[in-house]
Amino acid sequence: MRIISTEEITKNIKEMCIEANYRLSSDMENSIISALENEESSLGKHILSQLKENMDIASEESIPICQDTGMAVVFMKVGQGVLIQGGNLTEAINEGIKQGYEEGYLRKSVVSDPLIRINSNDNTPGIIHYDIVPGENIEITVAPKGFGSENMSRIYMLKPADGEEGVKKAVLETVAMAGPNACPPMIIGVGIGGDFEKCALLAKKALTRDINVPAKEEHLKRLEEELLTEINQLGIGPGGLGGKITALGVNIETYPTHIAGLPVAINICCHVNRHITRVI
Repeated sequence: MRIISTEEITKNIKEMCIEANYRLSSDMENSIISALENEESSLGKHILSQLKENMDIASEESIPICQDTGMAVVFMKVGQGVLIQGGNLTEAINEGIKQGYEEGYLRKSVVSDPLIRINSNDNTPGIIHYDIVPGENIEITVAPKGFGSENMSRIYMLKPADGEEGVKKAVLETVAMAGPNACPPMIIGVGIGGDFEKCALLAKKALTRDINVPAKEEHLKRLEEELLTEINQLGIGPGGLGGKITALGVNIETYPTHIAGLPVAINICCHVNRHITRVI
């Protein structure tokens, strides 16, 4: 049994909230540079060069990449051999979010009630997902999610007969409807299977996977490639102003489902696909 204090968890969450908002992961940095090299539209190239400049300035000067510093989404893989001491785990995570957004001078975008809409003033509570796994470590992923792209996401409860073509139609329809509102070039997270809420969680988790790492299953790898090609033929382009590069990547995650259903969720993220992972 390994003891991990809530104080250590709070400290890591705080640091990760700041780092994720200041610096993109290497896969995202490289994908923007690659998109700049491959974009054929002169206006698209100009937009991508501005995105790269913004990314570089944010990293060098330790300022947010985007003014929408997001709602903090936290994935916790907690080892069964871990004993957490010092207080409530959920409270410790939210304390880390609070400290990170205050000390990092990050915009506080959370309202405490979705209808009354009074700001919580510390960007809490976060969206926290727990997984209990073997081992004596805790793996933490922090993924601040802006709502320009979040608002463009959708869930489809397809019929099994809709099959792969139905999934492709749903993804392409969602991206086309999002257009410039999702701040392209986008990253598309797709969740297939489970039930209504599980497919949405899969789609969100898919956005945290390195976009250079394809799905392990051959049929899913092929589907990712086909979707990316077809999305980039829509002509939306960087900033929604036309061009070849509408999406930087498509990541698909699946889960077993019921014989009567084919749930599909599409979670779109803008080019500022922020995520960071640590193991403690």
